[in-house]
Amino acid sequence: MRIATWNVNSINARLETVLAWFREASPDVACLQEIKCVDEKFPAEPFESLGYNVAVHGQKTYNGVAMLSKTPLEDVRRGLPEGDGDDHARYIEAVISGPRPVRVGGLYLPNGNPIGTEKFAYKLRWMERMNAHARNLLALEEPLVLTGDFNVIPEDTDCENPAAWLGDALFQPESRGAFRALMWLGLTDAHQAAGGGPHAYTFWDYQAGAWQRNNGIRIDHALLSPQAADRLRGVEIHKHVRAWEKPSDHVPLVVDLDL
Repeated sequence: MRIATWNVNSINARLETVLAWFREASPDVACLQEIKCVDEKFPAEPFESLGYNVAVHGQKTYNGVAMLSKTPLEDVRRGLPEGDGDDHARYIEAVISGPRPVRVGGLYLPNGNPIGTEKFAYKLRWMERMNAHARNLLALEEPLVLTGDFNVIPEDTDCENPAAWLGDALFQPESRGAFRALMWLGLTDAHQAAGGGPHAYTFWDYQAGAWQRNNGIRIDHALLSPQAADRLRGVEIHKHVRAWEKPSDHVPLVVDLDL
């Protein structure tokens, strides 16, 4: 089973680019972030024509996540638990049906900038809620993939120029510590487990020639439960998509599981 994550930076603005990648890569499951539209404005029909079932947790102008699967989506959840008062559409989860079902959570973690503001405090609170939910999911002892745009640079080797990120919310000790706490629950970073080396990036800013200079960061991740990690076959970062016409600033990350 090929499970992908991609922050598309507006699904309607980049629809043809996204569809071209779906035709090329043919993922079994794909989690999309920053779709930037309400549910009814998501262009479901062209994806359904490619054979996908579609679930959307959208939001006007900002945020928004979606999940697409070649097999039916069951037990769909929109939003994290304990979210009273949180109207950000940042999490979607479903059980992917099949001979060996797998639970997939697609997330768009808050950016948190600038630090020292409520935005950074919200990021850390959201990560606490994600941690609590992941703990409950791991207790089910089933194949689980938590994937998406985490907006966290875990290590210095996950960026080209660490000094440039010292004042950024993605690189703060609190953000990185919360990410490690999530891992310490028993999750495995698929990229690292598959032998992925340093300086393998999933995001390049549109500004200052970041793509041309390979000034990137790794902030899109796939975390696996033990039951999923045991079936890991490989991980690919589809870097070439960043060079396509009208690209997102992120590229797809694809995990292959023996399911």
